[in-house]
Amino acid sequence: MAQKLSSNMEDYLKAICELEMERGAARVKDIAERLNITMPSVSAALKNLEKHNLVNHPRYDLVGLSPKGKQIAQEIIQRHDVLKEFLSDVLGVDETIAERDACHIEHHVSPETVQRLAQFMTEES
Repeated sequence: MAQKLSSNMEDYLKAICELEMERGAARVKDIAERLNITMPSVSAALKNLEKHNLVNHPRYDLVGLSPKGKQIAQEIIQRHDVLKEFLSDVLGVDETIAERDACHIEHHVSPETVQRLAQFMTEES
């Protein structure tokens, strides 16, 4: 994809992927609850993600990630996990704060930085 995804689009992909892993499927209602937003907002976002070929969402059906959408979602989840682990385990940040901060940082950190953080934590273990 030539255009960088917005933080919101990344959050949708991440939520869909997590719901699929936890429940086997993602529904508009579940995504709305997960992201604490309205169902119409989710529907509008899904249309946008469909235009980018990142999700499949037949009308009134389950939401599914396309292969590209799944790849991006897994990268976002990995970034989040590395950041949260670094913040909580290495820096000693409270777990709740580390979770919140990782959610914010994950959208702005480069892949190189995440890779170096992961290497650092592996070397420190």
